[in-house]
Amino acid sequence: MELIWHGHSCFELRGSRSLAFDPHDGRSIGIPPPNVSAELLFITHEHFDHNAVRSIRGEPRVIDHVYEGDLDGVTVRTYVLPHDNASGKRRGMVRGFHVEMDGITFLFLGDVGDLPPPKLVEREKEVAVLFIPVGGVFTIGPEQAVEWIAQLQPTVSVPMHYRVGGISLSIKPVDEFLSLIDRKVLKVGNVVSFQPEDLTGEPLVWVFSL
Repeated sequence: MELIWHGHSCFELRGSRSLAFDPHDGRSIGIPPPNVSAELLFITHEHFDHNAVRSIRGEPRVIDHVYEGDLDGVTVRTYVLPHDNASGKRRGMVRGFHVEMDGITFLFLGDVGDLPPPKLVEREKEVAVLFIPVGGVFTIGPEQAVEWIAQLQPTVSVPMHYRVGGISLSIKPVDEFLSLIDRKVLKVGNVVSFQPEDLTGEPLVWVFSL
């Protein structure tokens, strides 16, 4: 299986199926556009830096709604989460997606803006791979991201939605989050390849770069 970062919150996951999450168009936020084709495309919410469906090649099935069930061998369930710490009153709600493919569980949080609800923690405890925003301002920040990780205890944590060179959004770089997290950090570049047995050891943080 391969996991590829295309900047911001856009990830591509390739295994028995090809998946993509939260595409941007590049130009609107000042970084290169994604170069992705996918069979399943997950959209957490309708903000411009997360819903650029046209930037994805092919004819993906778009999951931009609450879904629970099987999609061509990929198990999906959805959590509706606040985009802020005021129960969604300021920025609305986002969809968090649990995805299981090829025996590996993933939880993609989108632009979550508050700490996890107890029901989510109960169901997602020890998820294999957690995608979590860390840049603050529009999402949870470094401290809240650390708290999510402490509660869920994922095998691998993948920070996203943080400042990189060229980005036009006023969000924090990943370094502040890394200074707070008590886990081994691996800088994996643009892409990482892994198998289920690779996700059974010590807890890790994978930091991607463009």
